[in-house]
Amino acid sequence: MSKTRLIFGWTITSLLSALLLFSVFGKLTNPEMQANMANWGLADWRIIIAIGELIATILFIIPRTNILGVLLLCSHMGGAIIIHMTHGESFMLQTIVLMLIWLAAFVRNPKLIDLLKTS
Repeated sequence: MSKTRLIFGWTITSLLSALLLFSVFGKLTNPEMQANMANWGLADWRIIIAIGELIATILFIIPRTNILGVLLLCSHMGGAIIIHMTHGESFMLQTIVLMLIWLAAFVRNPKLIDLLKTS
């Protein structure tokens, strides 16, 4: 893997990880975020969702478990998109984050591109 690709992959991963960790922190401490989750009917699941997001983010950062982290984060973001859609809210941010997760996955794991070519 080229040095440029490596730096680009880690830059995207770092920025996404910071955003996701900020989201975890918000779910646990921000009263406004807690009120939103209550309005969506997820107040009882808030801590479990935050822990799941934290675990997925950690797996996403670690090179050996990056693909598992990508799959878990894609599931998480898919759920976030559905929640926002069903409540008539904008889901553009979640969609952009999901696309950036996939971009990071393909940049950090060139073999994924080969898998797409063979299928």
